[in-house]
Amino acid sequence: MTHFHLCTAARSLLKSYRHREVLKTVQGLRVREFRNMYPCTSIAWHNSMEEILRKTVAPFPSYEMRDKSPPPPESNNLEFMHFYKSIEKEQKLEFLEKLSYDFGVDHRWASDLAAKLLDTQVRDVATILQVEDRLRYSLTPRYRQLLTHISRVQGGVKFLVDLRADLMELASSKITDSPHMRDLNSTLKSLLSEWFSVGLLRLERITWQSPCEILQKISQYEAVHPVRNWTDIKRRVGPYRRCYAFTHASMPGEPLVVLHVALTEDIANNIQGIVREFSTLDTDEDVNKINAAIFYSISSTQAGLQGVELGNYLIKRVVRELQSEFPHMAQFSSLSPIPGFFLWLQGALGQHKKEGRAIELLSEQEWREVEDVTGAAPGAPALEALRRLISTSEWIRSDRLVRALEPALMRLCAWYLYGEKHRGCALNPVANFHLQNGATMWRLNWQADTSPRGIANSCGIMVNYRYFLEETSTNSAAYLQNKVIKASEQVMGLVSQFQKNSKL
Repeated sequence: MTHFHLCTAARSLLKSYRHREVLKTVQGLRVREFRNMYPCTSIAWHNSMEEILRKTVAPFPSYEMRDKSPPPPESNNLEFMHFYKSIEKEQKLEFLEKLSYDFGVDHRWASDLAAKLLDTQVRDVATILQVEDRLRYSLTPRYRQLLTHISRVQGGVKFLVDLRADLMELASSKITDSPHMRDLNSTLKSLLSEWFSVGLLRLERITWQSPCEILQKISQYEAVHPVRNWTDIKRRVGPYRRCYAFTHASMPGEPLVVLHVALTEDIANNIQGIVREFSTLDTDEDVNKINAAIFYSISSTQAGLQGVELGNYLIKRVVRELQSEFPHMAQFSSLSPIPGFFLWLQGALGQHKKEGRAIELLSEQEWREVEDVTGAAPGAPALEALRRLISTSEWIRSDRLVRALEPALMRLCAWYLYGEKHRGCALNPVANFHLQNGATMWRLNWQADTSPRGIANSCGIMVNYRYFLEETSTNSAAYLQNKVIKASEQVMGLVSQFQKNSKL
C-alpha cells in the first residue's frame, strides 16, 4: 500500500470512526434478528459458541511482538474445526457473523494510528514509514491469524476452502448482507490465492491407472458433459484423449480443476463424436492423426476457490505438456458450450414481441417458413409460435425448421457472444474466461451438441475459442484493458448480419 493510499485510508478511517457506535448497535440488532429467526438455538449453544471463539481466536499481538508470539496449541485449531463442522447451517451463519464482527479489525486502534499518520507528515521519512507500517498492521483482522494457523494443521486448508464455500452460499442466498462477512470472505479469498498460487500446484495427468478415488471424483465433478458410467470415464482417459488436473500438497487426493482434451486431426465442430467415440485402451495412437488439441471440458471442483485463478493457468500448462509430447502440434482450441444463450434468446423474443419489432429477428423467407410450419398468422402470433417452438425443443425434429432457423439462430448467438456485455466484458461466462486467456472467438458450430442439455442451453450451438499461441498475450491484454474481443471473419460476418437485420 503506497504512502498516498495510506493517507487516504487514514482520512477515511477518521471520518467513519464516529459511526462505529451506531454500527455496533445495528450489528447487535442483526444478531438478535437471527436469534429470533431461529428460536431453536439455545442459551447453551450461544455460550458454547462464545467459549470456543474466546478459546481459539488468540489475542492480537502488539506491533512489537508481531513476529515473536508463540503459535497457539494445535489442539485449539482442531477444536475450532470440529466445532464448526458439528453445527447446523443456521448456527454456522451466526457463528461466522460473530467471528467476523467481534474478531475483525480493531477500529479504534486503526483510527488512532490514522490520526497519528496525518500528524507525522512533516516528520522525517523513516518516522512516516514506521507509522505507515503500524497502521498497515492494525488493519489486519484478528481472525486472519486463526485462519493462518488452521491452514497449518492436517486437513486445515480443505476446511478453509469449504468454509469459504459456506460464506459464498450465504452471500448468494441473500441471508446476510453483513459488511463484516464480506470482509471475512475477502480475507479468506486473499489467503487462498496465496496458498494456491500456480507455483505451488502440481499438474497431474489422469489415466485409467490412476487411483479409483481420483477417477470417481473426476466423474462426480464433471460439470460440462456429465459422465454416464465407468465405460464413459474409461473412454475419456484413454487413447486420443488426455485428462489433466491441478492438485495441491495440502489437499491430497482432491483434484482442484480438471481439463479434458481430445487429440484430433482437425478442430472439432461436434461434441458427440468426442464424448461418445470409443477406442479400446490397447489402441495405439497414430501420431499422424494428431494435429489438434481440443479442450472440451474444464471444471472447477471446489466452490470455495471461486475467484482464485486456476483454470487459465491449467490450460497454459497443458499446452506446454502437449507441445512437449507432440512437437508438430499447432492447433489448440476449445469446443465450448454456450450456457445462457437460450434464456437470453427467450428474453429477446419476448422484448421484440412487446415492442412490435418481430420483423427484425428473421428474414421474410425465414418468417414464411415459421408461419407455414406452425400455421400462425404473420407478426406477433408467428413470433409467439416461434418462442413456444424453441422452448419445447420440438423444432430439432423437423429438418425443414432446422434449415430455416439455422441462419437466424447463428446470427443471434454470434451477437449474444460478441455484443452482449456486462461491465464491458462478454456477458457469457465461458466466453469471458477464454477471452481473458487470450483466445480468439473463432467459429460457431451448428448442431454441435444435440443432447437434450445442449439443445436446452444453446439450441445445440457450440463455439470454438482458438488459441493462437503467438497472439494470446496481445489478445488478453487488449481484452482486459480495453475490452476488445478478437473474433474471426465467420463470427464478425454473423454479427454484421445481426446488426443489419436489427438496424443497430
